[in-house]
Amino acid sequence: MATGNLASVVVSVDGSEESMNALRWALDNLRLRPDGELVVLHVQSPPSIAAGLNPGPIPFGGPSEVEVPAFTQAIEAHQRRITQAILDHALKICSEKNVEVKTEVVVGDPKEKICEVTANCKADLLVMGCRAIGPLQR
Repeated sequence: MATGNLASVVVSVDGSEESMNALRWALDNLRLRPDGELVVLHVQSPPSIAAGLNPGPIPFGGPSEVEVPAFTQAIEAHQRRITQAILDHALKICSEKNVEVKTEVVVGDPKEKICEVTANCKADLLVMGCRAIGPLQR
């Protein structure tokens, strides 16, 4: 499927083996124009979603909608470490294939942000892995 007419390709990675296989497939099968760009995208969930919304209300009548900064900061720091590990793995795959890529990290709902970044990049192609879900589970 090699083509030399692609100006921009976005490959979304989430750390799963399926997403890394999709990256390998893109590197092995797609050819960009000389001025083309391959973007490796990772979408982080917002800290509130990653933490299960929040640590919960303060017991015995405390306010229920209080943001706990230390908790949020700990979740954000943990997400940054995970993101860096995912990007390191993706960049290692790219370097093994001698391909330079651009990386992008955004925070939000993956299904929305992947589409948003793909549109903003004016990508010719979006490459993603898939989950092993059979037709009855879809």
